[in-house]
Amino acid sequence: MTAIMPDDTSGPGPGQRVFFDAILHPHRSLSPKGFAIFMGVFSAISLTVGGFFCLQGAWPIFGFFGLDILLVWYAFRRNYRNARMYETVRLTERELVVRRVGLKGRDDTWTFQPYWLRVTMDDPPEHESQVTLSSHGQTLTIGSFLSPEERLDFAKALQEALGRVNRGHPA
Repeated sequence: MTAIMPDDTSGPGPGQRVFFDAILHPHRSLSPKGFAIFMGVFSAISLTVGGFFCLQGAWPIFGFFGLDILLVWYAFRRNYRNARMYETVRLTERELVVRRVGLKGRDDTWTFQPYWLRVTMDDPPEHESQVTLSSHGQTLTIGSFLSPEERLDFAKALQEALGRVNRGHPA
């Protein structure tokens, strides 16, 4: 989910400290090997039951069992394709940059000045709770594909990093 590397000196420019760096990926609980095993077992069961109906004279049913295999395969493949999207969040002394790479490789970037940035998230988190970044009339929701607890952990970590950045600036 999140890779955080606070106080790193590598980064965007000379002399700029990186206070927070995270890469957010959607969670996928089934590995490609698990998918292959699942599809094998699911196909065997569907073809066995479909074959039973075919032997009983209800041969059109066999086609529907083949169709369900195809639909389940398609749903999983689409789910794996959606897993390619991700978001990066990098906080330096001068800016917070959010980069979102979508399903088709579309790359969007937003930049915020950390001193004025507000991070909001419901605590305790609910299913519809979102992490929202707000500054100067610009609002951005990030990490919507994370679980509510992961969004809350992310929001707290980002707020803590913003606090460290802002303590270094005069009021």
